[in-house]
Amino acid sequence: QPELGKPTRTCYSLPGPDFTYGMYLHKRDGGVAEAIGHWDSVKAKPHVRVLPRDFVTMGRMAVGEGCTTAREFALYYKFKDLRCKDERILRYGGKIPPGMTFGRPARPPTPFFDIMQHRYKELWMESQRARTVVQHVVKRKVGILQQCFPLLDVRGNRTTFLRTHPLPAKEESFWHPQRFEKVQ
Repeated sequence: QPELGKPTRTCYSLPGPDFTYGMYLHKRDGGVAEAIGHWDSVKAKPHVRVLPRDFVTMGRMAVGEGCTTAREFALYYKFKDLRCKDERILRYGGKIPPGMTFGRPARPPTPFFDIMQHRYKELWMESQRARTVVQHVVKRKVGILQQCFPLLDVRGNRTTFLRTHPLPAKEESFWHPQRFEKVQ
């Protein structure tokens, strides 16, 4: 019977203090000192990428050399092996051209002095005044042309045409059935 106030004991005997639970991995483990002092660094292998062959350029050069048959082209392709240029020159440690910068160029700074003196408002007002002057000149030229040449019609849209040429009024017609036509 179990002892009073204690659970029943299991039938299994546990292994001793030198037993390791789980799978043991054979590797050096020197603790924190080993981790801080000796980093396991991996050397990056250079990525060698074979570029595809540039058949357009090779074909153009083969025609320039006088190749006409498929066999001559094949022999020329074996002799001259041209590859396409790499569009991604700057990938994986490529050399950067000396005058090249990345990103969008910064906007030129807005002069604070021009903002304080309302310079941009004055420029806008001048452009609006010039625009109205041009509109007046155009209207004056159109008016002079219509006075000099009354037959010369300035082209307008449908609304302006209907304003100057109103539609004729419709005559009111009283419709009667056929049998009432003879009635006076």
